[in-house]
Amino acid sequence: MNNSPTTLFDSYEQDFQQFIETIRPKLEGNAEEPADQRKASLRRVEMELDEADEMASRSQIDCDSCSFIGPQVSQMEIEIQGIPQSIRAQYQSRLRTAKADLARYKKLFKDSQAQVARSDLFSSKAGGFSSSDDPYSDNSDRSRLLAGTSLLEDGSKRLQESHRIALETEDQGAEILMNLRTQREQIENSRNTLYTADSAIDRASGTLKKMIRRMYQQRLVTAAIITVLVLLIGVIVWEKFS
Repeated sequence: MNNSPTTLFDSYEQDFQQFIETIRPKLEGNAEEPADQRKASLRRVEMELDEADEMASRSQIDCDSCSFIGPQVSQMEIEIQGIPQSIRAQYQSRLRTAKADLARYKKLFKDSQAQVARSDLFSSKAGGFSSSDDPYSDNSDRSRLLAGTSLLEDGSKRLQESHRIALETEDQGAEILMNLRTQREQIENSRNTLYTADSAIDRASGTLKKMIRRMYQQRLVTAAIITVLVLLIGVIVWEKFS
């Protein structure tokens, strides 16, 4: 038996397509279909989806981002990791197509549930509200409860997503503040270094000015000594010849 990643991927993809072919006619049924038959079709789809969800749970597949996911798609995600890079792109495209189909039929299932719930609600308002202990009776509140639960789940997912974005934003803000603090310390260190260099330059400038003054003083003293010596020599020579 060939257990290569591509063979297993193809097998799971074929199982997924069979699963889709099973639920497609029930979800894409005739809009004029009687309410009882429509509800029965949706109940069968719901049981099949619940069974798929249980299969995914038994396979220990994490799925926090959706209410159910076909175990075949999850296994396809696992098997694609072992496919060589040279041919992985085409399998990734097939995986994206499978995910898109799953998401589309999931949305179609929820829309169908909501439509049936609205129909039940309107019919109950028109003919007088009544309830029944039978969970599958025409006047049952089960469809409305399912629709409300779906709305609550969607709201919970949006809240979780907002919370995740807020946490990411907080982490990014903390990182930016840390970078700004580091840059501020660097600027302060550079400023202190400039102050130190400026003080050193001032001291060096004062020392140079003192050295220049002393040099001029020494030149004046030297010139005065030379002048005196020249005068003495001149006096001596004059006295000698006179």
